[in-house]
Amino acid sequence: MAKTQLGARVNEDVAELARKRAADLGLSIGDYLARLVQDDASGLRARAVDAAARFLSEHQAVFDEAEDAQQTPPGVRAA
Repeated sequence: MAKTQLGARVNEDVAELARKRAADLGLSIGDYLARLVQDDASGLRARAVDAAARFLSEHQAVFDEAEDAQQTPPGVRAA
């Protein structure tokens, strides 16, 4: 399949994140960006975000308890 070159300007922080993430995945930046676009267009990202939101809403109490336990020193009770 023929490839088309695209150009985009992003700030250096975004560019560095893209480089690092592509490297982590063993992809070129072009292949990484193509994957992001395909995932977005297929709805994969939206489904993943929805699933994460459902998980958090169903289990938020557990996370709240764990956070509260970490913030309260042992032996200290709220008045």
